[in-house]
Amino acid sequence: MPIPIINSIASWVLKQRIHQIELFLKYPNEVQEELLMNLIRRAENTVIGAQYEFSSINSYTTFSERVPVSTYEDLQPLIERTRQGEQNIFWDAPIKWFAKSSGTTNAKSKFIPVSNDALEDCHYKGSKDLLCLYLNNNEDSDMFLGKSLRLGGSSQIYEDKETLFGDLSAILIENMPIWAEFSSTPSNKISLMSEWEQKLAAIINETKNENVTSFAGVPSWMLVLMNRILEETGKGNLLEVWPNLEVYFHGGVSFEPYREQYQKLLPKSDFKYYEIYNASEGFFAIQDLNDSSDLLLMLDYGIFYEFIPMDTFGTPNQKVIRLAEVELFKNYAVVITTNSGLWRYLIGDTVRFTSLNPYRIRVSGRTKHHINVFGEELMVENTDQAIAKACQLTQTEVVDYTVAPIFMDGKEKGAHEWMIEFKQNPSDLVQFQKILDETIQSLNSDYEAKRYNNMTLNPLVINLARPNLFYDWLKERDKLGGQHKIPRLSNQREYLEQLKGLQ
Repeated sequence: MPIPIINSIASWVLKQRIHQIELFLKYPNEVQEELLMNLIRRAENTVIGAQYEFSSINSYTTFSERVPVSTYEDLQPLIERTRQGEQNIFWDAPIKWFAKSSGTTNAKSKFIPVSNDALEDCHYKGSKDLLCLYLNNNEDSDMFLGKSLRLGGSSQIYEDKETLFGDLSAILIENMPIWAEFSSTPSNKISLMSEWEQKLAAIINETKNENVTSFAGVPSWMLVLMNRILEETGKGNLLEVWPNLEVYFHGGVSFEPYREQYQKLLPKSDFKYYEIYNASEGFFAIQDLNDSSDLLLMLDYGIFYEFIPMDTFGTPNQKVIRLAEVELFKNYAVVITTNSGLWRYLIGDTVRFTSLNPYRIRVSGRTKHHINVFGEELMVENTDQAIAKACQLTQTEVVDYTVAPIFMDGKEKGAHEWMIEFKQNPSDLVQFQKILDETIQSLNSDYEAKRYNNMTLNPLVINLARPNLFYDWLKERDKLGGQHKIPRLSNQREYLEQLKGLQ
């Protein structure tokens, strides 16, 4: 189909959708309140609905007083009942799909329920909106002349009793609309391969001669694929392999530590990078402007949002607020109520708002992945930005990193210990360390106060990781590919000590 016709169809779809987007942009809090009531009405006759007497809930206040904030561990017994085939527990429609997710911290798998409502009105709706917003901002796009190279999870779909589970990406591929399959590469068969390294070779073999115009996937794993493609083809950069590349849709981990490496692989001044924020639990936000790091919070995907200020998180004074009460630039833990039956569910991510009209956010880290041993409140966003700046100023590239505390021992002060794998080690590690430390201080006043005159924290310590250390660590834990991520920050030394043991 000629590109003008495809873009015309996409523009028509956008115009149908833009009215709805404008509605939640204009009346965000009203849209969210109405959505919450619709979710409650849907679930009145479920086990959860009966437990919390949903039939008599007619306001957010009653909902928040009656239904507790929950973690996966709180919901696990009900989720297990549904996995055994029992229905109508937390949602009024049958749930047969479960997204298997272990995230970054827990070796034990989680099975997140994914309803048909969530597939259609959240995950696929988000994917369509991403394309519509991109085309709206880039009307001369030739993206649909070629295919999108997608790099998803490395798990197949497995059946258990009357339900099915796998990586979210595998579930999405299994249920993918036919229009999406035609415009994507590699094939579903290869996309669903379980063994990561065999899959990588198969992807390269199938895609290297395709007309690839866009990428979609997690930056850390996509970078592995891109470098392997250059090794396989002997080309200097990816534009020599695919000259019509124009955009990379990314999410899952912060892009900042990898930005310069991508710019070297894709030396094209007008190449676009578009970020999304999604997870097994839902599709939450989309970059809606070119050259922006801010993500528009999508308010009509069947997800009701609440937030916990991180300065009270996990304390007796913990306070949960709704969207209308958030403030700019404060870190919040995200709580969601969804059309898959997750009620006031703590997803483990932290965000901060960069705009309140419309509501735009940046993902700042994880509730479990920050360091606050000495009152420094260090977030992943701080360390990612600092790594990016140190790399830029020292002409260095980082493959991966993790940070842990050095605990106070008698008279010895604390510190932060880093394990960093460089693509090529910096010529002056002391300079890199100094830039890294000073940048974190400039970004985080609590860290700066603890570092002042080495009052509480001594200078940070850097361990140089051997090549492929993080890859081998993930491989040893059967976590190659897909959505698996290196835990950036931890209040404990478990991950760092494991990595040291593999050095």
